[in-house]
Amino acid sequence: MSRVILGIGFELVRLLAEKGYIVYLGARNPASGEEAAKSLQDEGHKNVRFVHLDVTQKSTIDAAKTKIEQEEGKLDTLVNNAGISRMDAAQDALTVPTAVLRDTMETNFFGLIETTQAFIPLLRKSKLGVITNVSTRMGCSSWLGSPEGSYHQWVAYNTSKAAMNSYTIALAHELKNDKIKVNAVTPGFTSTKLNFFSPGGRTMREGASSILPLAILEEEGPSGKFFNFDGTEASW
Repeated sequence: MSRVILGIGFELVRLLAEKGYIVYLGARNPASGEEAAKSLQDEGHKNVRFVHLDVTQKSTIDAAKTKIEQEEGKLDTLVNNAGISRMDAAQDALTVPTAVLRDTMETNFFGLIETTQAFIPLLRKSKLGVITNVSTRMGCSSWLGSPEGSYHQWVAYNTSKAAMNSYTIALAHELKNDKIKVNAVTPGFTSTKLNFFSPGGRTMREGASSILPLAILEEEGPSGKFFNFDGTEASW
């Protein structure tokens, strides 16, 4: 059996399932996704279901939307957590390959937009729809441009997340008269596959815990905001 490397998304599914929500665990690799969902079901979380979803393949996005629509009729919360860093490649501003830029943008930006657009009709059927985009401080222009800003060497990753942040603002504006909340949140420095499990970071469960409150907002909750891992509001 192949070894499944789990991340923040998996831990968030667990946290939501622990609260009793029906949760669809999306994964681009069907075998890995099925195995991850089964591991949670074996823990007693029978409310976890797998759905094949590769945000770079529109056919899987449409199929996932159809599956959830047929089984649930609506979607209350969409968490856009799929992302790649391409930190295996050099990304400094003078030499970053455009292929690496395209790769990160395809998943972190274009894929997020296509997925969001596909699921808007199901979110509109919810009493209160919620869209939560998992971001990073490395995509905040205000921080990157400040004296304490750093990690400028990851141009592809940072740019894709900055673009995602911009889309989050625009989407919240477009949906301000709908019953759909849209926010971004950073889980903070968390040791995951994304950064080759760099030491000193938060655990994946801690990272997921930062996302959870934004995924289960009430009607009086915020929209069009960016939040730090500790719940404080951050600047874009």
